[in-house]
Amino acid sequence: MTSADLRAVGPRIRMMMPHLTPLEAKVVETVFGRRGFDETISLKEIAEEAGVSEAMVVKIAKKLGFSGYRDFRTAVCEYSRSPTAEMHRELSVDDSSAEIAQKVFRTSIQALEETLAILDIGHFDRAADLIYRSRNRDFYGVGGSAQIARDISHKFLRIGIRAAVYDDSHMMLMSASLLGAEDIAVGFSHSGNSSAVIDAVQLAKKNGARTLAVTNYANSPLAAEADVVLCSTARGSPLMGENAAARIAQLNILDALFVAVAQRDYQAAEHNLGRTMSVVTSKRRDKYR
Repeated sequence: MTSADLRAVGPRIRMMMPHLTPLEAKVVETVFGRRGFDETISLKEIAEEAGVSEAMVVKIAKKLGFSGYRDFRTAVCEYSRSPTAEMHRELSVDDSSAEIAQKVFRTSIQALEETLAILDIGHFDRAADLIYRSRNRDFYGVGGSAQIARDISHKFLRIGIRAAVYDDSHMMLMSASLLGAEDIAVGFSHSGNSSAVIDAVQLAKKNGARTLAVTNYANSPLAAEADVVLCSTARGSPLMGENAAARIAQLNILDALFVAVAQRDYQAAEHNLGRTMSVVTSKRRDKYR
């Protein structure tokens, strides 16, 4: 396996977790929760510890995309030994301030490394082309995802790429009802299960618009409605959940997408950036000017 392949093992398994039954998920958690999991751990040991049959363990390994238990064991062992996987340390209520800062930073670094490892460059390029060529660009998100949508909309405006952000379910549907073949609807949802976002993207697609999903789960309902999917990945923790680190990863994906869109017409982007920067300069109160 290459280093990129190794970094992708954990994320790909995590993306499948919502699609496993509670018993299947218990088997995966048994493997990842076991101290000293290595190539000597037999199929029988894992089956007994998880309270399932050996056939069930093999079935789960195949469901996760591996050829069998041995292939699954090798991949997990290699991933667990990788520098990226070693970054993750669970937060505790007893941590010192220094430990909190280190763990939060390392969790974000891990999310960035693993998101880059699973990033589909083909989808990334197509997303940049669609956003650049579209007449209307409507962004849908609720809660924290709406803030991510606003962040990238702000960046695009700086280079003359206009995008509208909607965080109200009624407004999303109104927007989607007016989109057509020359437009794009972009749905932002960490879980990929936000019904308001899914409904709007679904309607936009029905009306002929192109659709893009920015999510943490490639097999989510939102991703199923999208022509193009950009996935982040992050490990959760009892105190922070997944969203905090995934937000950092999504912002980085979108920063890269911003640059890729700007490259489609660099001269226009540079010109518009100069214009938008110059008009807000008067609003700054720099100490030294």
